[in-house]
Amino acid sequence: MSSLTVRNLDESVKNGLRLRAARHGWSMEQEVRLILQKIVAPEQAAQVSFAERVNARFSGLQADSLPVPERQIARTPPDLASP
Repeated sequence: MSSLTVRNLDESVKNGLRLRAARHGWSMEQEVRLILQKIVAPEQAAQVSFAERVNARFSGLQADSLPVPERQIARTPPDLASP
């Protein structure tokens, strides 16, 4: 875990945090932690996954119109019957 020091915080903000924390029954530090998590977590959740980025990248591509090559045998299979 990391720590953060906030300097020059307005006294009214500090008092508001203290009152909110008291209402919830926990420390000011916990109150600030929960407020920051509430604000930052939605931004992190809004990040697009790799699969969604790939899908968006190729969404305009009409895959149905692409030619599909015939399948070919990559090599001649070994004859397992001969010793």
